[in-house]
Parts: sequence; structure tokens; C-alpha cells
Amino acid sequence: MKENKGKLYICPTPIGNLEDITLRVLRILKAVDLIAAEDTRHSIKLLNHYGIQKPLTSYHEHNKDVKGTLLLEKLKAGEEIALVSDAGMPGISDPGADLIKLCIENDIPFEVLPGATAFTTALVASGLPTMPFSFEGFLDREKKNRKRRLETLQKDDRTIIFYEAPHRLVASLKDMHAVFGNRKAVAAKELTKLHEEFIRGTLEDLIAYFEDKTPKGEFVIVVEGVSPESLKKSEEEKWKEFSIQDHLLMYIREGMDKKEAVKRVAKERKVGKREVYEVSIHL
Repeated sequence: MKENKGKLYICPTPIGNLEDITLRVLRILKAVDLIAAEDTRHSIKLLNHYGIQKPLTSYHEHNKDVKGTLLLEKLKAGEEIALVSDAGMPGISDPGADLIKLCIENDIPFEVLPGATAFTTALVASGLPTMPFSFEGFLDREKKNRKRRLETLQKDDRTIIFYEAPHRLVASLKDMHAVFGNRKAVAAKELTKLHEEFIRGTLEDLIAYFEDKTPKGEFVIVVEGVSPESLKKSEEEKWKEFSIQDHLLMYIREGMDKKEAVKRVAKERKVGKREVYEVSIHL
């Protein structure tokens, strides 16, 4: 048994094209004592392609608690372990983050190697603004929870990126359309592979496309953020639901003094301060 603590290496793997792996990742995979893979059946194809023969063990969402403890013990015993996911950077939409947390809590050295990541590839290729952006990953499987999450993003002006499975794609696009309206969007599929494809248009365009053509493969969905014009219109529509009196009372109950409340309400409703003041004197 080695006397010193081992080390965990976070090793990104190709998201499609097997050439998209760094020389450094290949060197680490050849040198470590063990490779922990999200799906050993998938990862063995990559290792065979590069002639790498190392012990493999599974580490995924359904065994992460038990297997994470076992991997931690191996690291404490001095073993060096490489963590790989099915595609891209471990720790993004997979339980790699849990293992990294265990290393931090137990003072185990780890190193994150750079490499392919699907969401940045899709973002750059989308043609939508790349800064700022928000990466959301997979939405919840349950429609209620999915829509609730989308509603929190409704006023976000950043480009928003999602991952989605083919069998939930149309349902998720419809929920996005219901919450966001008909924004520009891009669906990226088969990234870096022979049949890589980008379907561009609006959310309505994407829904129509995939209702006609059954989705296959994993998808990255890139959606434009809310425009300043849409946000302004939304704010104006919101205040129409309030009377001037209710609008004033809302701010006064929050602790704002009446003078400041008059200024705020007049600005938000785009009316003269005198009109709002006339209402305020009766409060």
C-alpha cells in the first residue's frame, strides 16, 4: 500500500468524435491505477480505440453513494483514479461533482483537466449572444416542476442553455414556448459527429420540426434571453393589473415612504407624478 494519498483526475472525454481528446487526458488514462466510468460499456470503446488497458469500475447516479465511499478509500490508500463520464466534462449533469466534494471534504488532491463540453460547443455555434449566458442542464421530468423552473428564467436576459433527452424534447419546447413566448432558439444534435445538425428558428419552428420528425439522440437547446423591449412591455402589462392606489399601497406596506412611493409608481406606470399624488393624499 502506498503511504501518500492518491489523486483523482477529472478527465473530459469526446462528446462524439473520438479525436476530440487531449494528449494530456490520454497520458493520465494510461498512468492511473483505476478508471471510474459513468458507463463502463461505453467507456471501454474509447479505451480500446486508444489501446488503453486499465481496470474499470462504474460510478453513476444510482451507485454514487456506495461507490463514492469505496473510491474515496482507494484514494486514501494511495491509488490514482481517473473519473470519466459518457461524454464531455465529468461533474456537468452527472455525479462527478459529488466525488469532487468528497475529495475536498477529505483533503484528497484532485485535478480537473480541460476538454470537450457539449454546451459551450452548441452555444458558440448557435449564433445567439454568447455573453452572458446561463447553463441550466436538464430540466425536471415532471411538467409542473419543469414549468416552475422555466418561470424563474422568464425575465433572464442571458442566453439560456438546456440539455434534453429525445423523448422529452417536444414537451420541454412547448413548455418553453408557453413561458418564454416565441423566442429565437437552436436545437443542436449529434455534436461533432458525422450527422451533426443545428435546427434554427423560433421555439414554434422547433416544435413544428420535431413534431414532424421524431427526435433522436441527445440535444442541446439554446434559447435567447428576454429582450429589453419584451421586458419593458411585460412590466407595463403587469402594472395594468393594479390600480394606482394598490400600486402605492404595495410599496408603502414594504416600508417605502409615501413621497418615494409616488415617484416609483409614476415612473413604473409612466404617468405624471401629480396624478399619482392626487391618489396618495387619500391614503
